[in-house]
Amino acid sequence: MSHAVLIVDDADFMRDILREIVQDLGWTVAAEAADGTQAIALYRQQKPDLVLLDITMPGMDGNEALQAILEHDPAARVVMITALGQKEQVLAAIKLGARDFVIKPFDTERVAATLTRLLGMPQPVGAP
Repeated sequence: MSHAVLIVDDADFMRDILREIVQDLGWTVAAEAADGTQAIALYRQQKPDLVLLDITMPGMDGNEALQAILEHDPAARVVMITALGQKEQVLAAIKLGARDFVIKPFDTERVAATLTRLLGMPQPVGAP
């Protein structure tokens, strides 16, 4: 069974890295967004199994988007993307209902382990 993931980050190259990790797990990238407003609209339209959501973005930030997604779907599985030094924003996201977080620059194995734990599919990176 292939899971669908929504990737949200304002940096194209970060979305590229995450897309590769998701696809290496054998899952589908349901959609990609560059800001929180797009993320909310795409979540409602695509209903992905999991969201990778950057905290720091122009316009609506990740925590605001997280709150809106969870208001729409309290069961949403959202993993926050954060840079080092954003401890307070990460703690706020966890309190709002984020399931976990990953730190930039990405450790591919850590990201894959987080995703597989949340989606219940223990599949190593690179598996067909």
